[in-house]
Amino acid sequence: MPSVYLETSVISYLTARPSRDIVIAGHQQITHEWWENRRSLFDIYISEIVLREARGGAPQPAKERLAILDSIDILEVSPESLQLANQLLDRSALPQKAAADALHIATAVTNGIDFLLTWNCKHIANAIMRSKIEQICRDNGYEPSVICTPEELMED
Repeated sequence: MPSVYLETSVISYLTARPSRDIVIAGHQQITHEWWENRRSLFDIYISEIVLREARGGAPQPAKERLAILDSIDILEVSPESLQLANQLLDRSALPQKAAADALHIATAVTNGIDFLLTWNCKHIANAIMRSKIEQICRDNGYEPSVICTPEELMED
């Protein structure tokens, strides 16, 4: 079964109140549809980074995010993950302020995860950054995870 690393934005969209922003509302709906209809087709993983981010913010939404994450397997953020994340930052695939995003990518990649699922299109699912991210992963001996949104893992 293919594997998926859930980045925090997916969980946030899954548990958030419906947005009045039409684009975000659409992403939330797609996330719910993926969660209900597609997630069973994948082995799902998170990392301690996801848990840390999910704990942030207001207590009730954090509790809801953590409840969703409770039964999902947690990947280790290994020394190799840290090293690859540093390479992503040092070689400007991601800006320094996106260190947590680099660690999400590196953790998925060093654990051999097939897909990194995210709604973070600024620093992770970004077409301009993707080729550089993939090249740095390959330069470090890893096959990159496919970075995508839940919409890209839907079927008709």
